Amino acid sequence: MSEIGLGQGSPGPDGDPASGGLRADIWGLVRNSANHPNGLTVIRIAMIPAIILLFSFPSSRFLVFLAALVFSAAAFTDYLDGLMARRQGKVTFMGKALDPVADKLLTSSAFIMLAAHGWVPAWMVCVIVGRELGITGLRSVIAGKGVDISSSRLGKLKTGFQIAAIIPLMIHYPLLAIDFQAIGQVLIWIALGFTVWSGVDYVVKFKRVM
Repeated sequence: MSEIGLGQGSPGPDGDPASGGLRADIWGLVRNSANHPNGLTVIRIAMIPAIILLFSFPSSRFLVFLAALVFSAAAFTDYLDGLMARRQGKVTFMGKALDPVADKLLTSSAFIMLAAHGWVPAWMVCVIVGRELGITGLRSVIAGKGVDISSSRLGKLKTGFQIAAIIPLMIHYPLLAIDFQAIGQVLIWIALGFTVWSGVDYVVKFKRVM
C-alpha cells in the first residue's frame, strides 16, 4: 500500500487532495483484502457491527430486512474465501483457525440479537453459543498439538443450517405471502440438532487426540 501524501490522489469535496488520496487508499485496501481468502474472512468479521446496528430496530421491517441482506452477504464470503483458498492454493493454518472463529462470531451475534428480540427461544441460543465457545476452546488445544483443525463435514453442515435458519428469522415479518418466521423456526431445530451432533463429534475426536 502506497504512502498517503498531500500530493497523492484526486482532490476531495473540500478541495483537499489528501482526502481524495485517503479514500482511494482505503478503497484499494478493501479491494486487495477481497482478493485474498483471509482478507474476506476479516471483512466478514468487520460486517458484524453493521448487522447488529441495523438489527437493533426490530419494529422497522425495512431495517431488519436490510440486516438480513447484509448478514447474507457476510455469510456468502464464507463460501467465497474457501473457494478462493482452494483455487489459489492459499489454504493456510491462519485461515483454518480464523475462518471458523469468524463464522461463530457472525452466527452467535445474530442468534443473540434474535433472542433479545424474543424471536427465538433463549435456551436454544444458550445451547448454540455455549457449544461454539466450548468447541473453540477444544480446537485451540488441538491446534497446540499440531493436529489439523479444519472444520469437519458435520461442522460445515451445522454452520450451513444455522445460516439458513438465521436469514428467515431475521426477516421475521411476512413477505410476499411467505411466513419467514415459521420457516426459520423449522430450520433452527435442524440447526440445533447438527450443532449438538457436531459438538459431540468434536469431543470424541478431542478425547482420541488427548
